[in-house]
Amino acid sequence: MTHNIPLSPDTAHDVRHRVQSVAQLRARGVTSAQTAARCLPGGPWQQLLPGVYLLHSGRPSDEERLRGALLYAGRPAAAPARRTVPVQAGHGYGEAMVTGLAALALYGFASAPPAIALHRVDVLVPRTRRLRSTRFVQVTRAAVLPRPQRRLGLPLAPVERALADAVSALDDASTVRRLLTEAVRGGHCEPVAVVEELNAAELLGRAHVTDAVDALLMEGRAVAEGRLYEMVRTHGLPEPLWNVELSLPGGRLLGGVDAYWPEQAVALELGVRSPREQHVVFAAEREHLERLGVTVVRVGSKQLREAMSQQAVVVRTAMMAAEDREPAAYVVALPR
Repeated sequence: MTHNIPLSPDTAHDVRHRVQSVAQLRARGVTSAQTAARCLPGGPWQQLLPGVYLLHSGRPSDEERLRGALLYAGRPAAAPARRTVPVQAGHGYGEAMVTGLAALALYGFASAPPAIALHRVDVLVPRTRRLRSTRFVQVTRAAVLPRPQRRLGLPLAPVERALADAVSALDDASTVRRLLTEAVRGGHCEPVAVVEELNAAELLGRAHVTDAVDALLMEGRAVAEGRLYEMVRTHGLPEPLWNVELSLPGGRLLGGVDAYWPEQAVALELGVRSPREQHVVFAAEREHLERLGVTVVRVGSKQLREAMSQQAVVVRTAMMAAEDREPAAYVVALPR
């Protein structure tokens, strides 16, 4: 008999009660001897993971496996036998959170279907935890844990961290590319945040990851440019020169920008570059342009998605401020 059920909020309450840690059982007055007796062959219960029990004899559902993995990784301290309430707030998961493909499946990634992604559950825990991977649970450690997101009451690593943990276990280039592309195209996260996580995980040295990152940044730029075009059109901004390379009349290059309003000497740069370009190249270009009297506005793709009208105000304000400053140096704009 199978107990697989849809992952939906309506079933969360029942599932929590069907998966219990030894500490939670003791808090409800169930002794170790009683637990062992109920887990004997033919008994009504079974041990799902060390210290975690499934309170039925059938096959565990996907959600039961997820909750069991979190209980195993959370390892709440055993409570006194007289206690009759749940051991910990947060269902006994401690600081543990789901990451990797399992987390991406819960975020709704089509490239991480539950039937495959939940076969193995990656859990992220503090580096100081003494915990081994076992059965279907793979333990991943972090020196500093990110702030978890929640789906169905389950703590999940942020999408960019879950992506990095998933990619670290994948050798298939097409799967890596699909995951990274879906992350940006689906609006789950920004490309720069993904690249930063991949860099922190020391994954950018892998050839198939590097190729996927190139595709990711191209996808991110296409999405951001689409939002930028929409901002100019829907908020009545003057039409700029798109995607130009700025230079001095003598030919010295000043850097490329995504939009340039020559009459107001306002340039706009989309924040979709790699971390190194973002912190080094852009800073140098901006400093040089502003010395020449060109105002540089930097806008992130996330800002365009979540606060487009505010970004339009920022650009319009920069244009209005041009009336009160010294004229900018003459700059040549060429297609890039």
